[in-house]
Amino acid sequence: MKIRKVRIGIRDLEAALRKFIATGKEIEAGNSVKTEKGVYFTSIEAFRKAITPKRLALLREIKLKKPSSVRQLSEMTERDLKNVSSDIKFLEQVGLVDIKRNDEIEKEVRPFVGYDKILFEIAV
Repeated sequence: MKIRKVRIGIRDLEAALRKFIATGKEIEAGNSVKTEKGVYFTSIEAFRKAITPKRLALLREIKLKKPSSVRQLSEMTERDLKNVSSDIKFLEQVGLVDIKRNDEIEKEVRPFVGYDKILFEIAV
């Protein structure tokens, strides 16, 4: 089985801007640039606010039990539908959850986790 990974890291804003500028210069010079995929936060505090134990539990539940809808995920985790829906929207925005739309039921969506590991890195 192929293991797909998602990278989560901490980068201060200044370091992120330096990397952005350097990448822009490389592109402007016509050089190829290595695509870096991941989710980065500006501090440990921002990471803690975003990646809570309840959100990690949702990721695990989605990966292992593959719920057919956010409602079913809410029932599986015995959490309020509104709170689960809010967490799923956030996790989708930061790239940790994909959403598959149901063609037959307009508002119904199925959360999907397309990776097997989360790698966490902190620059020193």
